[in-house]
Amino acid sequence: MRTPIGLLLGLLLTGCGGAPARLTLPPASPRLSTAQPSLRVADAALAGGAPAMALQVADGILARQPNDAAALLRQGDALYALQRGAEAADSYMHALAVAPHSAPALIGLARVRLGRDPAAAETLLQQALALDRRNPTALNDLGIARDLQGHHAAAQQAYQAALAEAPAMTAAEVNLGLSLALSGDPTRALQVLRPLAASPDTSSRIRQDLAAALALAGDSAAAEALLARDLSPAQVAEALSGYQQLRRSAAGTD
Repeated sequence: MRTPIGLLLGLLLTGCGGAPARLTLPPASPRLSTAQPSLRVADAALAGGAPAMALQVADGILARQPNDAAALLRQGDALYALQRGAEAADSYMHALAVAPHSAPALIGLARVRLGRDPAAAETLLQQALALDRRNPTALNDLGIARDLQGHHAAAQQAYQAALAEAPAMTAAEVNLGLSLALSGDPTRALQVLRPLAASPDTSSRIRQDLAAALALAGDSAAAEALLARDLSPAQVAEALSGYQQLRRSAAGTD
C-alpha cells in the first residue's frame, strides 16, 4: 500500500531548518542576466530566510527586463518559499521559455509538482539530470519523487548519488534515513539519522525526522522523548499519531 502522500511529503521535503524545502539555485549566469549585484541581494535574502525581500528584488529586475531568466528563477524560488506554488510554476515555466535548457528551472517546476504528481516531477527531474547529471539538488528531489510513489529502493539510490556529489548535504542524509525506515530497514535508518541528531547544532526538524524513524522502528518511547525537546505535549501526541499512521500504511496494514 502506498504511504499517505501528505504525511510522507511533510517528512521528505527537508530543506533548511523547519521551513518548507527550498530550491537552492546556482549563481546567475552572465549570459542570462545583467543584474548580478541585485541577484546577489536576492540570493542573500533567500539564504537568510527572507523570501519576500528576494521576491521584491526579482520583481524589480523583471519590471525592467521581463525575460531575464536568472531573475525569473529567483522569483520562482521566492514564490515557492512563500508557498505560492502556482505562481512559482508560472515563473519557472517562463524561465524555461527563455532558456529551454535550464536545469534549475526544471528542478523548480518539479518541486512545485511533487505533492500533486510525483511521477510528473520525476520526469522533470530526469530531464534536469540529462542536462546536469551530477546536480545533487536534482538527485535529492528525484529520491523524494520516487519515495512518494513507493519506489523506496530507487529513491535510496538517488539519495546516495546526491551524497556522493555533496557529502555534507544534510537534506539527502535525512531523506535517506527516512526512506530506509519506510522500506522496512529501521536499523540502517537509525544508523544514518542518529549521528545527525546527536550533533550540537542539529535543528529541531532533524530531531523530528529522527523521531519519525524511531517511531517507524517501533520505539515510540524514544520518539516521544526526542519530540518533547521541541514540542508541547499536545504537539507530541499529534506527531506520534501521524507517525503511527505512517508506520501502519508503510506496513500495508492501514
